Amino acid sequence: MDRTSLLTALFFALPFAASAMTTGTDGDWKAQKVELSDTKEAERVIRVGDIDNLGFGFPEGFDPFTGRSTDPHGFPFEPSADDVAPTDRILVGSGFTGRDVPEGVDGYTFDFHPTDRPLKNSPIMIPLGSLKEVVIRDAVLCLMVDDFQSPQFKSNFQVTVNGVRFPEMEKTVNALLQTGPIGKVIYVRFTQEMLDQLKGESLSILIDDPATKAGDGFSYDFAKLMVNVKEFIHVGVVPGRVVDDETGEPIAKAKVGAIGFGDSEASGNGGFTLRKIPAGLAVIQAGAPGYSSAQATVDVIGGETSEPVELRLKKSASATFTGKEMREGDSITLNKIQFDVNSAVLRAEGVAELDRIAAFLKENPRAEILLSGHTSSEGTAALNRDLSFRRVLSCKNKLAESGIDPGRVTTIGFGPDQPVAPNDTEENRALNRRVEMRITRL
Repeated sequence: MDRTSLLTALFFALPFAASAMTTGTDGDWKAQKVELSDTKEAERVIRVGDIDNLGFGFPEGFDPFTGRSTDPHGFPFEPSADDVAPTDRILVGSGFTGRDVPEGVDGYTFDFHPTDRPLKNSPIMIPLGSLKEVVIRDAVLCLMVDDFQSPQFKSNFQVTVNGVRFPEMEKTVNALLQTGPIGKVIYVRFTQEMLDQLKGESLSILIDDPATKAGDGFSYDFAKLMVNVKEFIHVGVVPGRVVDDETGEPIAKAKVGAIGFGDSEASGNGGFTLRKIPAGLAVIQAGAPGYSSAQATVDVIGGETSEPVELRLKKSASATFTGKEMREGDSITLNKIQFDVNSAVLRAEGVAELDRIAAFLKENPRAEILLSGHTSSEGTAALNRDLSFRRVLSCKNKLAESGIDPGRVTTIGFGPDQPVAPNDTEENRALNRRVEMRITRL
C-alpha cells in the first residue's frame, strides 16, 4: 500500500461525525456564506466557507473555536461542488514547481506534477457590502488553517489584503507547524492600515509563498471576519518568563504581547501573564532595548492556562543611522519629517530624511522598523489618530517607492496619546508633532 492509501485508510478508521450545528455566533455551520448582526462576539460577522473540517467533519462534540487542533486527517482530498473557493481544497505557494525542493515536500504536494495534478492558489474573498453603514472601529479575522509547516519546510508566506502586505499576520502564519495534517483556528487583529481595506466592496486575502519553492501545501476550512469585536467566547491565559539568553538572568520591564491581543510588561523576575488571549494558536513576542526580539507559539485552549513559555533574548547587533549607533528596540525622533497643518503630504526635508532611512534599510537588509505618528492635542483625538496614521503611511509609501519591501515597515498613528511635553505652549505642542522610528529587527 502506498503512502497516500495508507494514510487515507488510517483516517477513515477514525470516529469522525458530520458537522451539523447552528449557533448565535456563527449561524448555520453548513452554510457557505453567513452574515450576522449584533452577535455576542461582534457587531457584524461575515463568514465564507462551511465549518466542517475540510469536509471530513469533526468528532462528536468537537468545537474548533475552543482552540484545540483537529485530529489528523487523510489526503489528498477534493472539495465538494458547493464549497466556496478556495476553502476545502489543497493549495500551494505560487513559487512551488514540484522540483528542486531542498527541504522536501509535505503530504499535500509530494506527488505533485505540474501537468497532471496542478495545485492552485487563490485569495479568500469576503463580501463587505453589509458594512456600508457600519462605523468600523476594529476588526479581527478568524481563520481555520490546515497543514501549514513553515518551520519544517522553510516556506516563507506573504499575506496581502487587497494587495497590501500584512506583516503582522505573516508572523502568525509562518509560525504554524501543523504536521498531521491537522487544522486549527488562528485570530489576527487588523492594523490601522488593514482597516482601510474594509471600506470597499470586498476583501481579498491571499496567503502565498512566491519565492522559496517550498513544498508546503495547505488548506483553509473557513474564514470569519468579526467587525467591532465585543468579546471572544473562548479565551485562555498564557504565563511565562523573559530571560537573557546568555546569562539566564531575568529581563525586567521587557515588553511582552500576543500579537494584536494584549500586552504586558515583565516583572522584576522576568515573569509575565497574558490574559484573555483568543483560543487558538497565538504568537507570543518579547523585546527589550538592546536585545533582539524573540517569539514562541502557544496553543491557547479556552478556559485553560497554557504551559509557561520562556522567551530567551539575545543581545542585538548594532547599526549606525545618521551617526547614531542603534540596536533593536531603540527609537529615534525624525525631526526633519514635517507636514503642513492637517496634511499628510511630505515636505521636501522629510523626503530627504526618508531617503536616508531607505539607505539605512538597504545597508541592513535584515532590519525592520516601526514608524509611529504623533500629534498635539488640538482637535479630536480620533481625527488626530487618523491624521498621524496617514502621515506615517505616506512615509511608508515613499520608502516603498525607493525599493524597500513594505513588509519591513509597520505603521501606527497614536495621535495625541503619547505626548513628550505638556500641550500648554506652541513650543511644546511642536515637540509633540513628530514621527518616531523604532528598530524592531536588526
